[in-house]
Amino acid sequence: MAIVPDTGTIWERAFATRAGSNEEGSLAAILALAGATDIISFAGGFPDPETFPGRDLSDIFERLMTSGDPSVLQYAPVAGLPGPRDFMAGRLEQLEGARPAEDELIITSGTIEAIELVSKSLIDPGDLVLVEGPTYLGAIMAFESYEANVVAVPMDEHGVNVERLDEVVARLGPPKLFYSIPDYQNPAGITLSEERRRALVDVARKHGFLIVEDVAYRELGFAGERLTSLWTLAPDVVLQAGTFSKTFVPGVRLGWGAGPKEIVAKMVWAKQNTDQCSGALGQRLLEEYGRAGGLDQQAIRSRTLYGRRCGLLMDALDAHMPESVTWTRPAGGFFSWLSLPEGNDGIELARRSVAEGVAIVPGAPFFPESGGAQNVRLSFSRVPDASIDEGIERLASLITPTKGSN
Repeated sequence: MAIVPDTGTIWERAFATRAGSNEEGSLAAILALAGATDIISFAGGFPDPETFPGRDLSDIFERLMTSGDPSVLQYAPVAGLPGPRDFMAGRLEQLEGARPAEDELIITSGTIEAIELVSKSLIDPGDLVLVEGPTYLGAIMAFESYEANVVAVPMDEHGVNVERLDEVVARLGPPKLFYSIPDYQNPAGITLSEERRRALVDVARKHGFLIVEDVAYRELGFAGERLTSLWTLAPDVVLQAGTFSKTFVPGVRLGWGAGPKEIVAKMVWAKQNTDQCSGALGQRLLEEYGRAGGLDQQAIRSRTLYGRRCGLLMDALDAHMPESVTWTRPAGGFFSWLSLPEGNDGIELARRSVAEGVAIVPGAPFFPESGGAQNVRLSFSRVPDASIDEGIERLASLITPTKGSN
């Protein structure tokens, strides 16, 4: 009788190191909850469909399909179609006070591709990459897939500790890059102070490394405020990576990279055998919608919606959480970061909360090394107003308070 090999074992041996593992809290696990209707989900950082411009896009689509322009349905240039690139450059000029040159801008398939392209262009095995601790787990996954040595620099209520960053660089040497989310950070909801923004670019210039500035949530400040972007402060050492997934629709998967022409040129090279080009139809939908003022109006609607939900979340946390639990109070974006009392574990809390019909993300995946064991991320962006209080009340009932607290 032939012996049938254990194919599971064979494939485990075949997988590349960069393939990683199917950990709880991974992007795939979070995205799997996107369509769940039987659970109150504070897990995924998804925009609410209430903000999507369905009718407007239908009208634009019809015009594009009857225009006689075949480029709408054709492959696009690797760096993006000329019209959408001009629109994006003009929008950056409007919002940031600076316009990238032709060779300083690339259209990408969301921020995550911009991060992937930078990683592919810069990182060799063993290279040092510094990140905020905690930070976006998708970025950690991208850097680690290229076998980088990813090290987290701690944050406080004002953002990354720039003095500690300077010390780490002095001790370990200049990194290939430092990855930052200055505005309404994922997962912490914290905003980097103006003073630290200027100090951060000074450190990058002093040591000679690239800052990758992720601005996914920058237009979602509840009061419409905008601190100076890192790219505006130092376009010579900053690559701004942005996305329209939070402010337009995630289904078109569009974003951008704006920075030094040498970096952008390598990103264009890397994109050729990543996805070759971002979809032409999505680019043209975005351009037409944006030039008509749709993005500006949508941003106002989005800020109003997410600001209200954040307020409801803060009220619910104040009402139900034990005194020994603390959390961030974001001024924009999608997220608040909870710190649990001693004796509570974020992963275990996430498992138990699902049984109570509530989804959260444990804090550990947001650190490249150890960290986050007593933290969880809450996303308020897509939770219906009427469900926020109930969801937090259920979650709070599962937390063991510190002895002597309520």
